[in-house]
Amino acid sequence: MAKTEPRTLAGFMELLPNEQILFEQMKQIIENTYKKFGFLPIDTPIVELSEVLLAKAGGETEKQIYRFEKGDTDLSLRFDLTVPLAKYVAKNYGNLSFPFRRYQIGKVYRGERMQKGRFREFYQCDIDIIGDEKLSLINDAELPSVIYTIFKEFGFDNFTIRINNRKLLNGLFSEIGQKDNATEILRIIDKIDKIGKEAVIEELKKMEISKDAIEKIISFIEIAGTSDEKLQKLEELQIQNDEFKLGLYELNEVVKYMRLFGIPEHNFNVDLTIARGLDYYTGTVYETFLNDYRELGSVCSGGRYENLAGYYTDKKLPGVGVSIGLTRLFYKLNELNLIKANKKSVSDVLIIPMCEDLSKPIELATKLRSEGINTEIYLNDKKLKAKFKYADKLEIPKVIIIGEDELKENKVKIKNMKTGEEELVDFDEKIHIKL
Repeated sequence: MAKTEPRTLAGFMELLPNEQILFEQMKQIIENTYKKFGFLPIDTPIVELSEVLLAKAGGETEKQIYRFEKGDTDLSLRFDLTVPLAKYVAKNYGNLSFPFRRYQIGKVYRGERMQKGRFREFYQCDIDIIGDEKLSLINDAELPSVIYTIFKEFGFDNFTIRINNRKLLNGLFSEIGQKDNATEILRIIDKIDKIGKEAVIEELKKMEISKDAIEKIISFIEIAGTSDEKLQKLEELQIQNDEFKLGLYELNEVVKYMRLFGIPEHNFNVDLTIARGLDYYTGTVYETFLNDYRELGSVCSGGRYENLAGYYTDKKLPGVGVSIGLTRLFYKLNELNLIKANKKSVSDVLIIPMCEDLSKPIELATKLRSEGINTEIYLNDKKLKAKFKYADKLEIPKVIIIGEDELKENKVKIKNMKTGEEELVDFDEKIHIKL
């Protein structure tokens, strides 16, 4: 019979166990941090009704959707975790406590054009705080504290959470008569890191924006200095547009409260080029960069939106959220050797039975597991040398040998696989202390 070649679809990640252990450790750091800040877990279906999932989709997003029919039902795979959140909150509004603080870690699907480091199936790790009618601005300052905690836990020190407020940009566009072009201008500005200032100017010229207006836009996003200096220079512009003034007030407040949350000055910065391309951000926006590895792009981004679930309900549900694309982040950090997949096993100890009666080894394994020790029993019939080789290959730190001699004396032999030291211990003694 002809064999089928075992292969994985392009854009779908599969890892070896040692890499998967590291991936799970990173995921656990993110989840534990989300819990530490009081975010509640939710899970939403990977498959949704297309009419529900695509209520607000369009353009490039809709082209990337994995969509199919089962019987006469039109279905789609979720492409992010925000749209399912909007549906979830609208559907469960009466059973939720507001502000609703949720986290979700799950796979999403996008049929993107394939390129290195881009995936069609990938994990997103999202947190959002949703208000009922109103949501305090202080929440906008708390989320960077979550980001800061996660990247410190990952072992990074030199990273910057860059923040801006879209009201500043929208107010500026109104002031220079470009309000109708605001969304497109924001999309162009958002690309300045990728394509450079001159290319941005050229794209703005193609929109037939006047030279004077382009100069004001470029002068605005090139305001330099510390966060406080930038805020001061924004004040000095004396722009009287109400939306601009509100944006400046909000940005000042967020910076003030970020300091109260204990985020060091060198880990955040006001950056007026941060626009965030997505249409639903209306206020604070964030992007996070590892300063020594800017080629990674933003490793965590998000912002404030005024109406999460407008496509599903008349209730006004403002929110603020951030997302970490874990699959892409893991791939890039691994590629740059910034993380090491050194752990080859999750076992703390391997029990090697060298006796016919397995009741004692199994009893001991059960006891150790109840005490929180990851315990594996080698159950295959192999010679002792092969069993030790197995432990050595997986770098399991401790081995417990239980042979006929040990059983007669009611003892076990504990071997440290790193040092080679062995110790005989009474079976009834608190063995976990020795591990």
